[in-house]
Amino acid sequence: MTDNTPVPGPRRDMAMHNDWWESGWEHVLPRQGFPLTMLISTACQPGFTGSLDDLLQESFDGHWNMIGGDLDGALTFSWPDEEWDYEAAPEGREACEAARWEQFTALLTTAGFPVPMTVRDLSELYLTWGLASREETPDGTRWSMPAALPLPGDLLSLDPELTARLDGMRTGPLLDALIDHLVGDLGEPAETLTSLDRLAAATGQAVDDVRLALAELVSSGDARVQRGEEPADAERLEAHRRFRLVMDWAHFHENRIQVHRG
Repeated sequence: MTDNTPVPGPRRDMAMHNDWWESGWEHVLPRQGFPLTMLISTACQPGFTGSLDDLLQESFDGHWNMIGGDLDGALTFSWPDEEWDYEAAPEGREACEAARWEQFTALLTTAGFPVPMTVRDLSELYLTWGLASREETPDGTRWSMPAALPLPGDLLSLDPELTARLDGMRTGPLLDALIDHLVGDLGEPAETLTSLDRLAAATGQAVDDVRLALAELVSSGDARVQRGEEPADAERLEAHRRFRLVMDWAHFHENRIQVHRG
């Protein structure tokens, strides 16, 4: 008698999109947004063609606890098996879950998007939002994701508190690099004659990222930007035009944790 039992192939290493955490989607989507993004990121790897169901079967024999089973599992905002933190959310799991669903539903319906109920529904929203792309090729289904994910605020009308929190998540690392340069490389100068492209080269960042960090430094009251004796708008500086960056280090040290190089 011949044994026709299929021999399982090697499990595929899971991947994750580099922009997931900085984009802020984990603070908007149900908890399965994270493992779904991991699944799609893995599907984008060279050498894989097929559906997400195919990848789930290949990597987890069709059942992945982290995603809630399979793609037809219900979306949730909490992990069913986690110990509930009643200090952080004294209303309890059910009330907290209901409130999150109410907020999420309002967010999507206001923007004209369908409210996903399953992981599969959410994967289709990823395609609508441009977080992922799916193409049928002669070799099979191919998945791809953009290098920089669309931001939640580009697609949804977020409340001011969440908008400020997500903006801070994106500008925080950029601001840290700029402060590290001013403190570690330049020794906390009272003022510096510089330009955006010079700061970009010194910090290893893109000019637009330096502009964001500089604008945050100014808006927080830690610095002023001047052209000659006149104040300049940090958000409108041209890359090559020189300006004076005037620091208020007393204000900085009073309101921030100083960055040190290891």
